[in-house]
Amino acid sequence: WYNKTMEQKSKALAVLKENELIERAKNKDHAAFEELVKRNQARIYNLGLKLLGNKEDAADLLQETFINAYYALPKFEGKSAFSTWLYRIATNNAFMKMRKKKIPLVRFESDREDSEQRYFTDVPDWSNDPRAHLKNEELKVLLEKSVDSLPGKYKTIFVLHDIEGFSIEEISKMLDLSVPAVKSRIHRSRMFLRDKLSQYFQLHAGQGIRV
Repeated sequence: WYNKTMEQKSKALAVLKENELIERAKNKDHAAFEELVKRNQARIYNLGLKLLGNKEDAADLLQETFINAYYALPKFEGKSAFSTWLYRIATNNAFMKMRKKKIPLVRFESDREDSEQRYFTDVPDWSNDPRAHLKNEELKVLLEKSVDSLPGKYKTIFVLHDIEGFSIEEISKMLDLSVPAVKSRIHRSRMFLRDKLSQYFQLHAGQGIRV
């Protein structure tokens, strides 16, 4: 009887709109919060994998994010999407994990616009190089390693914007950064990755690979 009742409640919650679940969860409806977890856990776990690089840290990040969200939920005002709010909690937790690891990472100059322009113009262009279609698996591994080597603040914004598809404005609100700062970090991360891939293509061109 109990299991059947819980199953019926779970089905009833599954058809509710997100804002209704949030209001119920604020009123200590644990089943409503569990439904919110179900709807968002995959994307938070995947974000953790992309930012932290392993399943254990991603699982820890997932758990920490929803624990934090549960206790902070009464303060959620709905000014942004619930998923965006969760991403903000998750990225802050990911930053802390990155700092604890103390992994030596490539460093960029400051976020000033003039230094960004100087860096941009010094990077060779590879986007139209037909060799980009060769050895896709090798390139995929190279790209993943290059993304992993980005400093945390650049890696996070690159993942949120270029992989997760958040807009610059959404990321600005999510991370409490100005729009120009977000744009600057997106450009820098892309130029760093373009430089890494350019080195790859130049190396293979020197080895006589034909296209």
